Amino acid sequence: MTATHHGHIRLAGESLCRHRHICAFFHNSKEAFEILGPFILDGFRCEHKAVHLVSADKREDHITRLRCEGIDTDASQLTGQLEIRTTVDAYLKDGLFDQDRMVEEFSAMASGNASGAFPLSRIVCDMGWAADSPEHLQDLIEFESRVNELWEQHDDIVVCVYDLARFDGGTVVNIMRTHPLVLIGGILRENPFYIPPTQFLAELSERSEKGGQSAAAE
Repeated sequence: MTATHHGHIRLAGESLCRHRHICAFFHNSKEAFEILGPFILDGFRCEHKAVHLVSADKREDHITRLRCEGIDTDASQLTGQLEIRTTVDAYLKDGLFDQDRMVEEFSAMASGNASGAFPLSRIVCDMGWAADSPEHLQDLIEFESRVNELWEQHDDIVVCVYDLARFDGGTVVNIMRTHPLVLIGGILRENPFYIPPTQFLAELSERSEKGGQSAAAE
């Protein structure tokens, strides 16, 4: 399947074109919603599906913010237009982060060009869980690169929300290298640091091999 990118969709004042996998960096959830709120609300007006992955402790605050924007969260969940899942349930089933399972999970979330009640999905993912589970960071970075191959086949928009206060500089750089678009300082732009999956994953593999050789030599 090849994405057609139908519809005029805007985020942070910019139109989204070919690339729709975005890393968004904020300093807190309030700042994040100030930028993402209009994008989310527009999705409901366009009758797009909203899939929100939020941490369990932020779920009620998130629902309150949606209601303040005039969204009937109860009715939207009943019709299937709004799906709210906790990030731990989504990403860490049985406490494990499984890349292959997550590709399947996101494939199921994608609306793409398939016929159905909603023409596409606007997926917003709170990535704070990864700061709480640093042992999964390397797998997450690899997954963020891999999943680009999936999103290139669909019209869905995926916004991965990272709190700058919770991730170190090295992790932020690697996250940026796995997303073709970056939203930072309230500005959305083509990401000059982005590396396509084939190249990035080859670099990770080479880096891992060198690390293993160094450890064996010690």
